[in-house]
Amino acid sequence: MSDVRSLLASIHDVTPVHARRLERLVPLVQEHVGVGRFALLAVPDFHGEGGIESDRGFAARLRGWSDDGCEVFLHGYLHRDSARHTGALSRLKANHLTAGEGEFLGLDHATALRLLADGRNRVEDVIGRPVAGFIAPAWLYGKAALQAIADLDFPVAEDHFRVWHPASGRVLARGPVITYASRTQMRMLSSLLWSRIATLALQPATTVRLGVHPHDLDAPELVREISRALGVLSQSHPPGQYANLLSHSASAKCGMRNAAASEPV
Repeated sequence: MSDVRSLLASIHDVTPVHARRLERLVPLVQEHVGVGRFALLAVPDFHGEGGIESDRGFAARLRGWSDDGCEVFLHGYLHRDSARHTGALSRLKANHLTAGEGEFLGLDHATALRLLADGRNRVEDVIGRPVAGFIAPAWLYGKAALQAIADLDFPVAEDHFRVWHPASGRVLARGPVITYASRTQMRMLSSLLWSRIATLALQPATTVRLGVHPHDLDAPELVREISRALGVLSQSHPPGQYANLLSHSASAKCGMRNAAASEPV
């Protein structure tokens, strides 16, 4: 894992469906971390209502953000969970950790492979370059999805508590992500409290992650807290990129091999 301090800020649910909200959310994040210093999590066909290539104006904006340096991740396919969950743990996650959007939690391997490959192609056709990795909706993965991500050699993936390299399983960063919820008043209050605690508790961490969603803009309290948290964290942790975790990890491994080779026998 890297020992270089960084803030990894991300905007989820990037889709033409949320185009108007994104016109406000991108400048909010950009004000604190700078142009091109945040990740965009793109959904190929959000809820079957917004093909990412269907709105030429939005597609041009997404490509422009990518050209500016933003890392663009594949973020599910429909961002909607239609699987039938059989295990108790999967049912618990599907019912309580998200509002029916844990799309890659219950997929079989073949379906996951198909959606990942098609989704990657659709996003890459828009941005004109490879995606930075894959992040599942609601950060929820089933075993088959994890295998499919590794099989397709996505460079980076993340969940609530870690960032990793799928093919090798190598962990690139650890620590909980700071995120927000507006679905209910209780969830919103708890996410406000978590954000306040986390911006203090995670100060010693090497890598801090903060993710926002378009619907966060619907609650003025969340907007104020997101702005505050980004302002605080960007002072202690320079805004970085997920790709840097890979390069730092590769450098560290190379250094360890060189050190081992130079030891006397």
